[in-house]
Amino acid sequence: MTNGPDRPGGATAELARPVFDHLADLTDQHGIFEHALLTVPRREHGYCVDDVARGLVVTCREPRPGPVVDRLRERYLSFVLHAVSDDGRCHNRMGSDGRWNDDAGLGDWWGRAAWGLGVAAAISPGVGARARALSGFRILAQKRSPSPRSMTFAALGAGELLRTRPDEPAARKLLQDLVADVDAAAAGVGSGDPAWPWPEPRLRYANGAVAEALLIVGEGLSDPAVSARGLGLLEFLMRVEVRDGHLSVTPVTGRGPDDLTAGFDQQPIEVAAIADACATAYRVTGDPRWLVGINLATRWFLGENDSMTPMYDPVSGGGYDGLQADGPNLNQGAESTLAMLSTLQHAQRLSEMR
Repeated sequence: MTNGPDRPGGATAELARPVFDHLADLTDQHGIFEHALLTVPRREHGYCVDDVARGLVVTCREPRPGPVVDRLRERYLSFVLHAVSDDGRCHNRMGSDGRWNDDAGLGDWWGRAAWGLGVAAAISPGVGARARALSGFRILAQKRSPSPRSMTFAALGAGELLRTRPDEPAARKLLQDLVADVDAAAAGVGSGDPAWPWPEPRLRYANGAVAEALLIVGEGLSDPAVSARGLGLLEFLMRVEVRDGHLSVTPVTGRGPDDLTAGFDQQPIEVAAIADACATAYRVTGDPRWLVGINLATRWFLGENDSMTPMYDPVSGGGYDGLQADGPNLNQGAESTLAMLSTLQHAQRLSEMR
């Protein structure tokens, strides 16, 4: 893969760097505000574990954190741990007054909480923080979610944890159960069409995480067949989601075998999930072709997308909330900002490798 010239957005993928100013502005003494009006946090909408757990992953992954990132990481860890119930369920939504607005459950937020805590237990800089995160992960791992996506997110945390604690039984059992869930989902599709190997009738959201989870399961359980399935799904996803040399990711309405044209509203989380999956594929296989996916994901934020417009604000460090046919939604919410930061972290590592 070669370096290209400057693109829309004013920088090459190799020059883009994560800026945490806007993430810090979205964060108060409780957690990350979910929504923003342009760059201003919409405090009335409160917080959700979905976003704070993503923030925990991003701040734990930052290779050279300064005081701001250190402070954010500790706040996010405390928020996610506070959301965990003793029975293994998890709250999601907190009001701006610091009170939970929901009953603890097992939706996607449960899986993302397990993801965040698994990553923190594996790579958080402090010994005490790793111990706290491991305790919370073990509590969540008592349960299994009926949602395949929730289990997928949880597996990402379990796999990260097994890389540093290969004998952790809670993480190992969770990965084993994910394989059974994927098999059941694939059997339910029932088309048998080799042109549509995806284990669901339609692509939905955070699709790259499905392929990445299988790669992580195969690695964690030393099962090459599962890893091969993950690589096959990622290859399929890249065929479907690359158009005219740039990413054209699944819009919020989904995408099926008869609906493969470009669509809007495209969400940054789709791009970040592809970058994550390609980074894991490269780490597992050592095959440099997967670095192309990281580059494409980064360039999507820089403006190489179906609308040819940048999807992040290099001044604030905020990510725009969605790609429309006429350009970006200029609101800079938590999910989009974290998706952008996560992708630029991969780009930075790639640049340093070179």
